[in-house]
Amino acid sequence: MDHAVHSKIVSFIWGIADDVLRDLFVRGKYRDVILPMFVLRRLDAVLEPTQKLVLETKEMLDKAGITELRAALCGASGQAFYNTSKFTLRDLKARANQQQLRADFEDYLDGFSSNVQDILTNFEFRNIIPRLSKADALGTMIAKFLDPEINLSPNPVLNGDGTVKHPPMDNHSMGTVFEELVRKFNEENN
Repeated sequence: MDHAVHSKIVSFIWGIADDVLRDLFVRGKYRDVILPMFVLRRLDAVLEPTQKLVLETKEMLDKAGITELRAALCGASGQAFYNTSKFTLRDLKARANQQQLRADFEDYLDGFSSNVQDILTNFEFRNIIPRLSKADALGTMIAKFLDPEINLSPNPVLNGDGTVKHPPMDNHSMGTVFEELVRKFNEENN
């Protein structure tokens, strides 16, 4: 992924912070929302193609009374992590009721494997959710991260004719964008 695409994604995400969080958080706290949402959207995009298989595998394991699920669910997801929630961020985007959205979003977060739970804990992201929900900003935040103008997925987004609309974001590119966001947030705090 080239520098222009990285810059476009960073600017787009920076714009989300200004659009959604301006009157809700001081600028120095934007990072507490944007960075974990950025990571969540990436994880969601990576897991999206295998979600159905993960849910089917979990149901089969539960019916068989198997309690050690990690290896099988990681195998089903094809990753070192998984999510057993019936929701994806796309499912949550359609929620109109803030209370239901908050409950479903928390269920979505609870479905992640323990290694992702550790990331969420380190971000202290769950502490932010009540404030986002009360301000009616959680749904807007989710919708912004699902905007078709950015691609945080490891797969390309194609036009109707099969040409690439948005290139895939590999792990290196993801890290580069994350580091740039951290740098911008740190500059803001100084």
